[in-house]
Amino acid sequence: MPALTKLVLVAIVSAAIGAGAVVAFDKPSPAPVSHTMASSMEDMSKALQGKEGDAFDQAFLKEMIVHHEGAVEMAQLARTNAGHVEIKQMAEAIISAQEAEIGQMKEWQLSWFGKTPALPEDETHNTP
Repeated sequence: MPALTKLVLVAIVSAAIGAGAVVAFDKPSPAPVSHTMASSMEDMSKALQGKEGDAFDQAFLKEMIVHHEGAVEMAQLARTNAGHVEIKQMAEAIISAQEAEIGQMKEWQLSWFGKTPALPEDETHNTP
């Protein structure tokens, strides 16, 4: 597995594990967080497999935007529902950082590829 893919996977798993505990207090998850995250991570990795250059860049940006949007949604829940002020503060930082990165990635999509590709309506990810 390429080093970049490993780095992305580690970052996604780390964020999901920490944020998954916050979501679990709200309502039970239909599947264990680790299983759901593993499936989502596999899907993201598969979307990048065999791609290089612009094709890789487009797929990477698409998957990372989905991932970051999931992190923002989870952080919004944490900001509202968390019991510890430290989690609420972290949620604010996550929202700020992730929204800025989403904006940057969308700008790159537009600049490099002439558009910001939208996800098909039937494509969903449980990505934090």
